[in-house]
Amino acid sequence: MTTPLILTDPRSFDPDLTPQLPPLPETRPLLLIGHGSRDQQGRQNLMDFAAAYQALDPSRPVIPCFLELTEPTIQDGVDRCVAKGYTDISALPVLLFAARHNKFDVTNELDRARQRHPQVRFHYGRHFGITPSILELWRDRLARLDEPDHNPRSIERQQTVLLFVGRGASDPDANGDVYKLARMVWEGSGYDTVETCFIGITHPRLEEGFRRARLYHPKRIIVLPYFLFTGVLMKKIQNIAAQEQAAHPEMEVICLPEMGIHPQLMRVMRDREIETQLGQVQMNCEMCKFRLAALNGASATHHGHDQGHDHGHSHGHDHSHGHGHSHDHPMEDPYAEPAQYHERIWQVP
Repeated sequence: MTTPLILTDPRSFDPDLTPQLPPLPETRPLLLIGHGSRDQQGRQNLMDFAAAYQALDPSRPVIPCFLELTEPTIQDGVDRCVAKGYTDISALPVLLFAARHNKFDVTNELDRARQRHPQVRFHYGRHFGITPSILELWRDRLARLDEPDHNPRSIERQQTVLLFVGRGASDPDANGDVYKLARMVWEGSGYDTVETCFIGITHPRLEEGFRRARLYHPKRIIVLPYFLFTGVLMKKIQNIAAQEQAAHPEMEVICLPEMGIHPQLMRVMRDREIETQLGQVQMNCEMCKFRLAALNGASATHHGHDQGHDHGHSHGHDHSHGHGHSHDHPMEDPYAEPAQYHERIWQVP
């Protein structure tokens, strides 16, 4: 058995398959903000994603940039918009869940940009989140694994465990959303069960996920890495899946690819862009640890959740990456042991 099984090149994109996109109310430029990766292929994935989205509607510029690890930076992207004479900018995080990067790091960078360009209004949108389009994307990919070409042994879903792998965040609210989405993908699927795990920061990690999945004595384990693009962490997932297959040849291990430039994601992106233009951006911040810290009188952090028409965050912090977040490059893991994780996870920067 060769693993991972890549069904299709996730970076291929056919605009004819994209659902009809509703028109934009305005021609405001769009700043697409990716996480960033030291992996050149991962960086290029975001650039290609932005180009594909731009091609669907050339009425306004779509400018890609990155939070960290590579260039162009968010400040570079803002400067490009200003150089073109724009004074209103939509900014969308190309992020799956609302964790620290979405709530804290990107907003800090936009605060810096506002200080540098006080004439500019920033309209900050929300992350991808859990949407019917993304559920449909994964259900379609899982359905392909039932086809004879990808299931020559005709293994039934009742004999299969779904192993849902999230990136892992230093934000309990975002980690909880991973579990919610994994459950929603499993509901009605017919798979024996779903195990949820992570490749970094939080627990259980992928190795523990495999151990739990094997307890059901499945004939097949399907690894679903919940990632937009490739990168160091995505390749690490594939390597661990390959090692698992080699160690347990009696059991089929299949690793799905990242989402990539998928037509369904174009529709989600369009919805998020329209929200920023209409001032309809809403987030459920009740369990956000930044908000809870503010309510408890934590003076070190002021996190305003005004996600409406104008970007109204004020943090009182310089942008810093000294927060023990392993991203996608090797470094010391401050959350290697669950006890360390539990001790630190509700703390705010």
